[in-house]
Amino acid sequence: MEKTKKTIEKLPLANVICIKWGKRYSSEDVNLLYVAVKRNTKKHTIKFFCFTEDSKGLHKDIIVKPLPGLNIDPKKHPEAYKELNRRNYAYQKEAGLCDDNLGGLKGQRVLFFDIDMVITGTIDCFMDYPKNDDFVIIKDWNTKGNHVGQASCYSWKVGTLGYVKKYFEDNPMEMIKKFYTASQEYLSYKVIEKFGRLNFWPKEWVKSFKFHCLPVWFLRPFVMPKLPKGTKLLAFHGQPKMEDAIIGRWSKHVPFLKRIYKTIKPSPWIRKYLRK
Repeated sequence: MEKTKKTIEKLPLANVICIKWGKRYSSEDVNLLYVAVKRNTKKHTIKFFCFTEDSKGLHKDIIVKPLPGLNIDPKKHPEAYKELNRRNYAYQKEAGLCDDNLGGLKGQRVLFFDIDMVITGTIDCFMDYPKNDDFVIIKDWNTKGNHVGQASCYSWKVGTLGYVKKYFEDNPMEMIKKFYTASQEYLSYKVIEKFGRLNFWPKEWVKSFKFHCLPVWFLRPFVMPKLPKGTKLLAFHGQPKMEDAIIGRWSKHVPFLKRIYKTIKPSPWIRKYLRK
C-alpha cells in the first residue's frame, strides 16, 4: 500500500478544466466527465477544475472555481453588453477562460474539455503532447485550411492568452459583428495573430460523431453509427447532440424534407463510456 502511494505521488501533475454555466449541463454531467478523465488517465495525477456559478451536486474531489467574468462596461459598450446577456454567448468560454490568472493557475498548463466530450480511450497523450508554451486544439472539421480550431478540447499555458480576453473586453461589439456566435473562430484568429499558426492534436485521436461515426446518408436509417478504431475523444458539435445520438434522433425538430438524411439509428454503445 505504501509503495503504491509513493508511486502515485511521483506521477506528473495534469490540470483538467471544464466550464459550466446556465442550465444546458448539470452537475451530474460534470461528474461523469470527471470520472471518465480519472478512469482514462494512467500516467498523471489529475487535478480537475470546474469553473461555474453553481457548484451544487458536484463530486467532492472536483475543485470549484468561479466563472471567469468578461469585464464589459455597460456604459462604454451598451450594445455589446445587451447582446452578451441576452444570448449568453459562448465567449464566456473562449474569451473568459483566457484570463491570465485563471483560477490561480498562472504558469501552469491546463487541458480543457467540453462537458459533452466523450472519452473513449487513454488520454495521457493529451497531457504529454504540447511542447513549451504551445497552444493545441482540434482541427475544425467544418473548415478547409488550418485557420480554425474546434474548441471541444484544447490546451494552453495559463498566462499566455490573456490578450485574447482583454481584446474582446475592449472591442466586444466589433468582435461580435465579425464572428457573431463563432467564438472558437475568434479564439483561433487571435492565437494565429500572435503565434502565426494553430497547433492541432493528431487527427486519429479526436473524432466527430457527425463526420466520422455516421454511415453514408442513405444508410443512416438502417446502419448503426460506429466509433472509428483508435479514437480517444468523441466530440458532439452541432447536431445531433450526445443524448439524441444515444436514442437515435437527429434533434427534436427536423424539417420534413430533411428527414431522409437526418435520420439515424440509436447508438447505445455511447453509454458504456459514460458509466461511473
